[in-house]
Amino acid sequence: MPTTSSSGSTDPGQHRLVAESFGIDAARYDRARPRYPEALVRRIVADRPGLDVLDVGCGTGIAARQFQAAGCRVHGVEPDARMAEIARQSGTEVDVAAFEDWDPAGRTFDAVVAATAWHWIDPAVGTAQAARALRPGGLLAMFWNVFQLPADVAEAVAGVCHRVLPDAPFDFTAMTQGTPDVYRPVLDGAAEGIRERDDFGEPEQWQYAWEWTYTRDAWLDQMPTFGAFTRVPPDALTEVLTGVGSALDALGGSFTMHYTTAAVVGRRGGTP
Repeated sequence: MPTTSSSGSTDPGQHRLVAESFGIDAARYDRARPRYPEALVRRIVADRPGLDVLDVGCGTGIAARQFQAAGCRVHGVEPDARMAEIARQSGTEVDVAAFEDWDPAGRTFDAVVAATAWHWIDPAVGTAQAARALRPGGLLAMFWNVFQLPADVAEAVAGVCHRVLPDAPFDFTAMTQGTPDVYRPVLDGAAEGIRERDDFGEPEQWQYAWEWTYTRDAWLDQMPTFGAFTRVPPDALTEVLTGVGSALDALGGSFTMHYTTAAVVGRRGGTP
């Protein structure tokens, strides 16, 4: 996992291409990507039931649905129309725009959230936009699911990827052995974006540890949604998935993933 994106790329051009590629199979993304800890959602909404929430980079509405279930009204901003359409199907109003260019048109919100999305956004511009959109006392909450594969699974997945995609501009070993420390530059950058403004208090960092058991098929369904694979040619992707599937079969056909959901949270000044 990289300093600039969860794809493993540090090249700005590659970064943008990956950022724009997730809608290639939006239905799979919505189906396969993990959700977020309910404890995190409850903590964000705890002091203001019935929040108006702006979901930045809302994708297919995964986090939006969780906030809606917690009693919030959610409006999304998403640059990919294919992703936005799926979010709309589940009841989220979405503006199709890059957040840096988005016009709030006078609308304000109790919370601005970004679920595994803020690393695609210019942090200084994004934080300024969030300040414009937040009501006094509102929260800006940016959070990421950081996964850590079991060592034997990580070794098998990285081995297949390096063999099939030797020239790919991604560090598959880093991607498959993620820890919150690997995401530290992203978290620190988000926190620094808050500290650079005088309309936010000191940022907080929260962490939630949890686990999820994947079957072989569930993991193979999720892998193509990662930025490292969204632009891989179909035949090469099939070879990767076949190789990883065989490796997982040899390891028992399922595994338990350790996740850490890491959040950076800042409160806008003023009285609600």
